[in-house]
Amino acid sequence: MTDTQHPHALIIRSDGSFEVIDWPTAGTLQTLYTGMGCTNVDALTLSPRLTMWVDGEGLINGKPVNRAATILYAIHREPHQHYHGDVIITGGADHQGDTLGLKDDEIVSLIEFHLTFTNAEIPSQRTK
Repeated sequence: MTDTQHPHALIIRSDGSFEVIDWPTAGTLQTLYTGMGCTNVDALTLSPRLTMWVDGEGLINGKPVNRAATILYAIHREPHQHYHGDVIITGGADHQGDTLGLKDDEIVSLIEFHLTFTNAEIPSQRTK
């Protein structure tokens, strides 16, 4: 990642909770594995500015359907399956192919969407 102005990503968990995380300049694959609790990821392009990273083995490993991720995908693309397990939403890619983080307004829009369409609860304030 070369654009340090957008250093965040959004985890949308299959239980309906979500978390804004820092998007690193290096070690992005490990960030995806850790954030989603998996060892195999697939990137789904929602738009040139949004990528949804899904657990590549979520269905096989019996993880629950992520309703929010499935709805988010269906809003951007023709739906063809349900997505299982946690997902991470990032920005698109830069001209070198590095995955970008999300802009503040993109994070806000995604959280508003999530709260509106999934009836998710607003998480408590971080204390760390």
